[in-house]
Order: sequence, then C-alpha cells, then structure tokens
Amino acid sequence: MSGAISDVAALAGVSKATASRALTGRGYVSAETRERVVQAAATIGYVASPIAASLSTGRTLAIGVLTSFLNRWYFGEVLEGAEGALRARGYDLTLHHLPPDSPERDRIFDSYLTNKRFDGMISIGIEASQDEIARLLANPRPLVSIGGNIRGAHSINIDDQALGREATEHLITLGHTRIAHITGHDAELQTDTVHGRRLAGYLAAMEEAGLTSAVHVLPAVHSLPGGYEAAAQLLRDARIRPTAVFASTDEVAIGIVIAARRLGITVPAELSVIGIDGHSYAEMFALTTFEQEPRAQGRRAVEILLQDLEDEQRAQAPDAGDSGSSVSEVHWPTRLVIRQTTTRPESIE
Repeated sequence: MSGAISDVAALAGVSKATASRALTGRGYVSAETRERVVQAAATIGYVASPIAASLSTGRTLAIGVLTSFLNRWYFGEVLEGAEGALRARGYDLTLHHLPPDSPERDRIFDSYLTNKRFDGMISIGIEASQDEIARLLANPRPLVSIGGNIRGAHSINIDDQALGREATEHLITLGHTRIAHITGHDAELQTDTVHGRRLAGYLAAMEEAGLTSAVHVLPAVHSLPGGYEAAAQLLRDARIRPTAVFASTDEVAIGIVIAARRLGITVPAELSVIGIDGHSYAEMFALTTFEQEPRAQGRRAVEILLQDLEDEQRAQAPDAGDSGSSVSEVHWPTRLVIRQTTTRPESIE
C-alpha cells in the first residue's frame, strides 16, 4: 500500500517540504538527503504525481531539446546524459531534430518556439543564424546551449580554438611539419562554429611554427565514413602525403586510422592521428584525443536549466525581491589523453 508524503518525510527524517522538493525537483536538496528521501519513498511505495505537481506549479514537466544530429556519438552522449538527469527529476524530454541547412528549419523554429508544451530548452550543437539566435533569446523560456554559437543564453562550451591549437602543437612538438587538418565543410567560411574555431586554432599553431606554406585543409562529413573517405583521398599519393593529421572529431579520426591501415600505411610510424571528443571507441583504436565528457555536459545543462526554473518561480513569489538569474557560462574542461596514434615522424623533415 502506498503511503503519503508525510510518511515519506517521517521515514527519511526530514520535513514534508524537504521531502516534496526531493521528489519533485522543485528546490535545492543535497544529494545525500535526496537519496534518503527517494529510498524512503521506495520503501513505502510512495509515487509522486507528476500531474499534481504540474497543476500546482503551472509547469508541463517537459523540457524541449533541439539537436543538430541524431546519429553522431557526441550528440547521442549529451542526449543520454540530459535524459537521465531529467528523468531523475520527474521531467520528460521532447526531442526536435534541427539538421543544418534543413528546408524545415524555419517551420521547426516557428512551431517549436510558439508552443507551450515545455518549460525550458536545451540546444545541442546548434549553429544558428543571427535571426535564429534572436528568436531563441526572445522566447521567455530558459535556454541552455551546449556547443554551438548561441550567445546570450546559459552555455556550456569547450575552448574549440585553443583545442585546435593544442592538438596541432602536440604534433609539431613531436617533430611533424607536414600536418593536415580534416574539418567540416565550409569551416573556412563559417568561422563562428565549432569546426571553424578548431580550424582557426590549427592555422594559428601552423603560422606560429613557421609552417604556413605546409597548411593542408580538407573538408569532410563529420562521421566515421566521412573521415575514411577524406583520408583515402588525402593519403593515396605518397609524394604529398602528410606525416600527421589533426581531425576535427574522433569519429573522423577513427575513419582516418581505418583508411590508413587499408592503404598499408602504419599508424603511428608513418602517420600520426589526433582527434577531439573522447569517443567511446578511442581506447579501442588507441587514439590520442582530447576528452570532453559530453554525457556529463548533458547532466550539467539540466542542473542549470532546472535551477533557472527554480529561481524564476522564487522571483514570482509575493515576497520575492529582485532575484533575476544571470546568464551562466560554463567553460568545460578537457584532458589530453596520449595513446598510440601519435609519435615522432620516421625522419625529421
């Protein structure tokens, strides 16, 4: 037989208000207290009613997620982290696919932003136009942007330009001078994008090392097959073949490694490869990469968003002062993991 919230509170040794906050996610509760309350609720079979909670707060208990891709590793990891964190707080996730250059893009923006079936938004890797950014920011619901170029909202970003520079410098430090960069299509034109910034870091490192004349940039689809196809083109002619490649993502980097092996090119003795992401396959392929923990980014985005909703609710209380929340910018840390796809070239040019 299921108990009442007062029974949960008594068993957990907390007040009814604390028990309610722990089970609905409405307000701060320490992780230890939340776990104790959840265990108490499970013990007596208490289930909080999402419908009752939404009626009392005016919330839908749903968060909308805009994502550029559904079939790329990074985006899937962020989604999984966000979905798990939302589910633990009693929220549903409503997913909207917003691929680049989609003819449906305007319709999605118009219909998605005007409906009232969600309390807040999370965007994953959205490279938006100035008009789209203005429309997103004009929406009254809170927004957390992960990656992408949406400034003016809560954001979680890695320093893509610095990583592009550091990845290239790692190869230069090993003694490589013929270093190619495989990046996204139009990265040279779209400078305010993830891959545009990584390209800028590569170019800056090459210029600083006096290697501007050796710059070689090749566009590719950001997927494992895309990396494979670009590498097959890049590596086929031994006379102009680089000794190292900086790939804009790990999926592309893994495609390069596979292409090199099929062409009989030894990695890393004849070709060093470095990527960015910390892909779950990186260890399997012994890939040198910068890890960025996308699943944890998804969880952190949920924390920021729900805190914003809580602050908003507190500000609407009759006795509330000026407690408007400020925009938070999280500069996500990364970590260089050196494995067996990078080494000194066989001969220093």
